[in-house]
Amino acid sequence: MTTIDVTPARPDEKPVLANLMQLYIHDFSEHWAGMANGELQNDGRFPAYPHLDAYWSDPARIPLLLRREGVLIGFALLNDHAHGGVAVDRNMAEFFIVRKHRRGGMGTAAAHAVFSRYPGSWEAAVARRNLAALAFWRKAIASHPHVRDIEEIDISTKEWNGPVIRFRILPLA
Repeated sequence: MTTIDVTPARPDEKPVLANLMQLYIHDFSEHWAGMANGELQNDGRFPAYPHLDAYWSDPARIPLLLRREGVLIGFALLNDHAHGGVAVDRNMAEFFIVRKHRRGGMGTAAAHAVFSRYPGSWEAAVARRNLAALAFWRKAIASHPHVRDIEEIDISTKEWNGPVIRFRILPLA
């Protein structure tokens, strides 16, 4: 079993998250083909993630760094935004594992570590075009040993377009 360390990012680690966000946006940009989103700026960087600063000022937002054996492998950004209209304790707003550490269970182990650290009601919303992410989240959620009440709804509104998986994680005994 792979052990992933989940630690809240300190304010002085905001540049680390901003750097990782560039990689995340690069990966995600393939889902914006034919749209205005995700264009590079003239300096060769993607636009900054607009909500990053709020992760150190809004207590409902939690910035997390993910490490394996002390090596940074990704991040998770949590908030309490509910896409499905029913309040949640946590929403997996953004989740990223660098390519080198994907496959072999790293992403699932990281997701499980995050869920276990923050039990309660959850939501994971997946952009409609991101079919690989939908398959990942279905498997990662269903395989958590303390998951209950999984439901998937499809939302197509101005605010969100795609499936939303709602579930509960029980506290570890």
